[in-house]
Amino acid sequence: MPLRRRLAWLGVLALLTGGGGMAEVMAAGPDLEISVCGAMREPLAFWLFRRVAGAAGARRLAGIPNIERLAFKTRDGRELGGYKLISRKPRGYLLVAPGNAMLAGQIMGELQYFRDLGYDVYVYDYRGYGLSGGASRLMAIVSDYREIVTHLNTLGYPRSLLYGMSMGGVILLNAVGAAGQYHAMVVDSTPSRISPLGCPASYDPVGHLPADCSRIKIIAGERDLVVPPGEAQELLDAAQHCGATLLRQRDFAHPFQDASAEIHRRRFEAVADFLGR
Repeated sequence: MPLRRRLAWLGVLALLTGGGGMAEVMAAGPDLEISVCGAMREPLAFWLFRRVAGAAGARRLAGIPNIERLAFKTRDGRELGGYKLISRKPRGYLLVAPGNAMLAGQIMGELQYFRDLGYDVYVYDYRGYGLSGGASRLMAIVSDYREIVTHLNTLGYPRSLLYGMSMGGVILLNAVGAAGQYHAMVVDSTPSRISPLGCPASYDPVGHLPADCSRIKIIAGERDLVVPPGEAQELLDAAQHCGATLLRQRDFAHPFQDASAEIHRRRFEAVADFLGR
């Protein structure tokens, strides 16, 4: 299983040029949904990620109180679906950007932890995943999250909070990292660069840190087999230089792959402590 997850991140199978379902993944719109990481490589990588994520389903949501479906229309007409956990007296919103092989419905139960701390929690399926329409492309997904953050910031919440896991950290840093449209952001298990995977260097997360990183926390796990610590070190160093809070934890693995529920709880506590400052 660790090897499968590793392949899901690196997109090794994206180097293939054939296989079942390939016609479907190559379809994309002419504007935001163009491939920036290779005309073949990017759509095939996202096809693999979606295969690992699976199909949307409501079974995991049974018994979760105060949850509602979300629908967000992007500027190019795509509808993104997801879920919101509703706090009775929210002291802010928390937008969670999941990993590249996750669906919103798969993690809402765990994210009740943050709802119970007093946040409205928003999670959307990435474009082309699960409940969301369109073709999965990096440039489009970054644009989607820039739009979502802008929208949420108009809703009157006292605090704007962001949590990006793995690829979610790549997306959030690209979308709003340098712009600073948030009170706090946690970037968890995110590589410093994605240009080694064939993407333009302009999408490397390390290049999207603000001049003042005091509102950012970076988490890396020594037991992470998906994004090993060395792949996050440049981001950690750059973030420390601009004033970010760092946590490089010996027993953390990749998000939702920690060895025990106790370690997973400590990870969420570390996120919540920073967001609640």
